Parts: sequence; structure tokens; C-alpha cells
Amino acid sequence: MSDPPGLVAALEKMRRADVSEAAIEAFRRAYEQLLAGETGKLPSDELEPVRDVRALDDLTAEAPDDVLDRAVILKLNGGLGTSMGLSSPKSLIEVKPGHTFLDVIVRQVLAQRERHGARLPLVLMNSFSTQDATRRALAVHPELEVDVPIDFLQSREPKLRADDLTPIEWPDDPELEWCPPGHGDLYASLIGSGMLDQLLDRGYEYAFTANIDNLGATFDPRVLALMADEHRPFVMEVVVGTEAERKGGHIALRNGRLVLRESAQVPEGDDSFTDYRRWRYYNTNNLWLHLPTLAEQGPPPLPLIVNRKTVDPADPSTPEVLQLESAMGAALSSIEGAEVVCVPRTRFAPVKTTNDLLVVRSDAYVLEEDGRMEPAPDRSGAPPPVVDLDPRFYKLIADFEARFPGGPPSLARAERLTVRGDVTFGPGTVVIGAAEVEG
Repeated sequence: MSDPPGLVAALEKMRRADVSEAAIEAFRRAYEQLLAGETGKLPSDELEPVRDVRALDDLTAEAPDDVLDRAVILKLNGGLGTSMGLSSPKSLIEVKPGHTFLDVIVRQVLAQRERHGARLPLVLMNSFSTQDATRRALAVHPELEVDVPIDFLQSREPKLRADDLTPIEWPDDPELEWCPPGHGDLYASLIGSGMLDQLLDRGYEYAFTANIDNLGATFDPRVLALMADEHRPFVMEVVVGTEAERKGGHIALRNGRLVLRESAQVPEGDDSFTDYRRWRYYNTNNLWLHLPTLAEQGPPPLPLIVNRKTVDPADPSTPEVLQLESAMGAALSSIEGAEVVCVPRTRFAPVKTTNDLLVVRSDAYVLEEDGRMEPAPDRSGAPPPVVDLDPRFYKLIADFEARFPGGPPSLARAERLTVRGDVTFGPGTVVIGAAEVEG
């Protein structure tokens, strides 16, 4: 049976753009899933909560030196700060005075190398949008260089017209014809870029992978020891959910097997996604991979996530398109022997919005000399403060920063800060407990 015209056109377009064959095959599978009517939706009535998960603090063994020297730290760095109104890599946003996300990650990696006496290379999965600026920012850190390249490129795929599933043509800005395939592209891009072969050739077998905007995701030898001792091909770090769970994804059981459900996989009208007491464990996107298994088995089959947008996300009047995406954590259900480990909340502090940015910029978190972003001593094990800023005035980072000219307020003793209206905060503002401010 021949391929449908829309798929043929999309594959031809990808080959003309020198997209790797691994990424092309992943796109083909996603397109075929779309034609088969798969939406990736996971209704709550098909799922059961996960009750018991092994805790990180119960793992006592640390990986021996020879295992540590076979590990690599891999950070996902493909995102621009578009949701905050930027067109530059999100990793170059300042999180503490004089320190960007990238600066903090570099500090963490160098400290961990020294502590463990291992190679521990930092490898970034960049996108076409982030590679050049990130490389320029890293030029001041030649000490990072080891025996593998510092980065590889994530793939890209055509946006599809929603009406006929053919690749969109947009001559006014041809770059808008393309989109990233979601971070599930990690597996195909590792293979297709040649990075996986380079890592294996130099003796690396394990990769600790995390989002670059999660500064709590530091290398932990205890998880590496678990992988090596039990021959686990895949380990996902999860946290106990809180009311702050708005996006992300939770784990569940489906037909007795662990699955990850992302917010985009929740059917319309199913409002249980943020019921953190029911689902209990949420994905941090801190994942540990056994690289020889990936080389042997190839990219794991991942559930399709269909993302509906307009070709120009900033212009809702432009044609509707479909983006075929996947989540890298969804490999949990397709890799035999995959495991989950419950970790402290300190390992999960992602910055997705200016709400999150205010928390990590504030004194609720302290940047240690070794790059760890730790909760302030005053917090005494309390969860991070919940910040809810009026999106009309704080969503874009330029507007956000203009309203905190004297720096962030003190949140070390805060539980919640809610701001409604246009409020500018002066220096020395202190939030204690729960506070609501109206402009």
C-alpha cells in the first residue's frame, strides 16, 4: 500500500532539509498513528493510581568509580523563551544576579567532576534556534571540553495543515513551516546525529538527562548505582504531587503497566489531571538512560501527542496546523524493565513561567558554591512558595522585570503570593505566609 500524498510530501521535505533517517522514521510512525485515528488521549477511567514507589533516600549504594566514568550529563536546551516574550535561548535567562541557567549548569557539572573524579561530560541537545547563541555563551568555559562534542541538534519536522495533513507552505516566513517534534525526539536525535555512536565509542554507557531549566536536577550516583546493579535500561525520577502541578505529567497504571500521562493527553472534560492526591506521583523529566540498550533497540515507540496551533503562533488568524509530538518520558511504558524512583522536591524546580522565575530569583532558593539550587534554610522542608502573577502584566519578561525594579521580594517565609492587577514592587518587600496584592 502506497503512502498517502501528505506523508510523501512531508518525507520529501524532510529529506531536502537533511533531516536524519532516524527522525524521518519517527515522523512516519507518528503520521501513521494520526491516520489510524490515534490521539494519544488517556481517559482517567482507563488508569489506576500508582501506590508505592521506591524512594531515592532508600538507595544507599553509590556507583563505583568505573561506572561513574561511564556516565554523561545530557541537558535539553532546545527551547527559546518565547512564552516569556524572548527570542533567545531560555537557558540564557538570568536566574540569580550574574548567573544564567547555563552558568549554573556549568558550575554544577564542574563541581561534580571534581567530587567524583570522573569525566562526566556535559552534552546539550540544542535546536536550530539555540545552538549558535549557546555555543557563544559556552566559549568562556573551555574547561568543559572533554572527549565528546558539547552538543548535537534536535530534529525538526513539517507542520501539517489541519484540513488535509499536507506540509504547510508559508513563504512569508519559511521557518514557520517547521516545528520541533517534542522532547521525545531525544532518542531519534541521539541516533541520527551520530552522538550516540560517539558516546559509545568513548566508553559512555549511561546518560542522566534533564531539562536545562530545572536547576534541581543534579547528577546523583545512587540512581546510577541502581541502574548498574539491577541492569535497568531506563529510570524516571518522580516527585509527590502538590497543588502546583498544572502541566508536567503524572504516572499511572494502565492494564498493569506504568504509563506517563501528559496534560495534552487528557480528554476534554476530564478535569482530574491536577488531582495530585489521586495520581500522587508526577514526572520530573529527570531520566536515566542505558545507552547500549538504545543503540540495540532503536528509538522506543512513543504515544502520539497532537498539538493544534496556528502556523504563526503569534497570529491566531493564520491557518490551523497540527504538530506531531511525543514526550521522552513516555518511554516508561515501552521499555521493558523501566523503573521509577521518588525523589525529594528539591530535584524538581523547573522554570516554565515568570511565576516560577520569581521563586528561584528570590531568597526562597540559595545558589551554593557547587551550583546546587537549594531551598533557603528558613523554609525548613516546606514546599516552594506558590506564586500567581496576573498574566496581563507579568507574563512577558520585560514587563515582569519592570515591575520588580528593586529585585524580587523576599519569599523565604512565604507560602503563596497572588498578584492581581498592575503592581510595581519596591525594594525590601517581604512576603510572609499567604499574601494577595491588588493593583
